[in-house]
Amino acid sequence: MPRFADHDQRREQMARAFQRLLASDGLARVTFARVAVEAGISVGLIQHYFDGKDALLRFAYADCLRRIDTRIATRIEAGEAAHEPISTMLLDCLRELLPLDAERTIEFRVERTLWTAAFTDESLATIAAQATADTHRRIADAIDNGKHCGEVDTAVDSTSAATMILATTRGLADALGLAPSPGTSVADATLRPPLALVFTGECRYHER
Repeated sequence: MPRFADHDQRREQMARAFQRLLASDGLARVTFARVAVEAGISVGLIQHYFDGKDALLRFAYADCLRRIDTRIATRIEAGEAAHEPISTMLLDCLRELLPLDAERTIEFRVERTLWTAAFTDESLATIAAQATADTHRRIADAIDNGKHCGEVDTAVDSTSAATMILATTRGLADALGLAPSPGTSVADATLRPPLALVFTGECRYHER
């Protein structure tokens, strides 16, 4: 088990170095040599784990999305433990998709750069499409759960509402990505209105 864990940690170490370089210098300037220097390892070690730049790129993309997903799962778990309204938990989760701090800014730049590259790369397109579908599903599930507890009217189309919320979040992320100092208050002021259109009631379970 330790050997497998070490291999995973090595791959993650390389992926994080790749992500930092991509975010700061752009994809075209990322090379194995620069990743090796950034990660403090040898080029040979990178080549041992990845056949080429494309393989590392795909792994780095998936790793970035996986970290975001892990944080969202943690947010949901904490919100459920605190008996928070679903709308509050969803807002917390949507913030994880925005470049509001150094870590999320790197993730945003990696995700957007490789999402654009996915237009001409089938393997990246598969990763990007799955990530978008997963995020949309999470939002739609939150809306469906809201129907069960009374926060959302049962007549609301969960799919369409999730599309609206996700589109607003992605557009906001793009705007904040070029802002000099994006803040949570600006993000919340943008996200609360579409959430309020969907989550119009109060959770009957938390009123007990």
